[in-house]
Amino acid sequence: MSCDQNKKPILPAKTTSVFERPVTRGVRRHGVECVLGGGMEEFPVRTVEGLCLGTSLAISGFFYYVYRKKRKTVDKLNDAPQLTLDGKLADLLNVTPGKCLQYVVIEGAVQPLGEPLRSQFQEGTVGVVQKLMLREHKLVWNSLSHTWTDSERVLHQRVNAVPFSLVGSGQANVRVLCPLEASGLEMEIIHEKFHQATYGFTDIIGQYLSGEKPKGQLETEEMLKVGATLTGVGELILDTDRVLKLRPPTDGSEYFLTTADFESLRLEQEGQAVVWQVLASVFALAGSAILFWLGHRYYRSLRVRWDQERFERLGAGGTGEGSTAGDTQEGSGEQAPLENACVICLTQPRSCVLLECGHVCCCYSCYQALPQPTCPICRQAIKRVVPLYQA
Repeated sequence: MSCDQNKKPILPAKTTSVFERPVTRGVRRHGVECVLGGGMEEFPVRTVEGLCLGTSLAISGFFYYVYRKKRKTVDKLNDAPQLTLDGKLADLLNVTPGKCLQYVVIEGAVQPLGEPLRSQFQEGTVGVVQKLMLREHKLVWNSLSHTWTDSERVLHQRVNAVPFSLVGSGQANVRVLCPLEASGLEMEIIHEKFHQATYGFTDIIGQYLSGEKPKGQLETEEMLKVGATLTGVGELILDTDRVLKLRPPTDGSEYFLTTADFESLRLEQEGQAVVWQVLASVFALAGSAILFWLGHRYYRSLRVRWDQERFERLGAGGTGEGSTAGDTQEGSGEQAPLENACVICLTQPRSCVLLECGHVCCCYSCYQALPQPTCPICRQAIKRVVPLYQA
């Protein structure tokens, strides 16, 4: 057996045409990217973009929920009847079905049902709701801004309350239930004292090492005084012993007790609703802007893919002629000079236009092999590529 018969046949190396390469080509940009499937194949979405989009939509949805809740409260306040606290109020509820008015506005003077609360610091001051609070104030070093910033912390808080009622004309009264569950109950500050912190030289060194400088403690006492005018918004019922009671609404509406008048309360709630609406709109616009940016990027990627498909169709039509010409040149052993040759490979004709600069300087295979999407002539960024048709 001859040596030639032992040799394995040498197969021709498999070559890949320029137009047989994968049509998807992209440059990885800074940051992590993910790929969307479905109708948006191989479309990269950066993690930052997805995070910003999800966050803006989630925050916008939360703010819109709060706005709708606040708007519902404002509508309930606008529809709530304002009743006069007098002797006719019990007769009105007696003929009402269920002896209950779901959401009403009533105003009267605060009077305790028993022994009132006495102030611990102001002699002779009595009330029905008392709030004692001790706050610590200190300076904390901010390493980002390199400044000392104020910080506050509640060390102790205690709230005391006794049963009370609202008294109107003719000694008519309404007993107020669950006052600590009400919103808008702002009490008068009857005592406020700041206890300055004292420290020595070693304490100063420790403060700079720990980054905290105590300023002192603020002691306050707030009280809803007897005789103060109070506006209540809630559910009014008539008990079996003909006692009027104001309680939190059973339908989940917001319960209000405030020392301001009803008009001030309504305007305050409307202002809060507008603020929540503006915040929801701002974050919704931010999410829409991110969606628009992603849609614009997707459209640009579609245009690049359409251009690549046109290159494929152009290459499929000219493959036969190109191979015939190449065989003729190889057979003759001569290489004819090529007009408008690619400035990179110098063998293929220039077949594409680089935009936005407009240079016609290379073939499509060399464009695909560029390490960065920049023009070889002017180094300007390549936004898209279109095929060049030569007659």
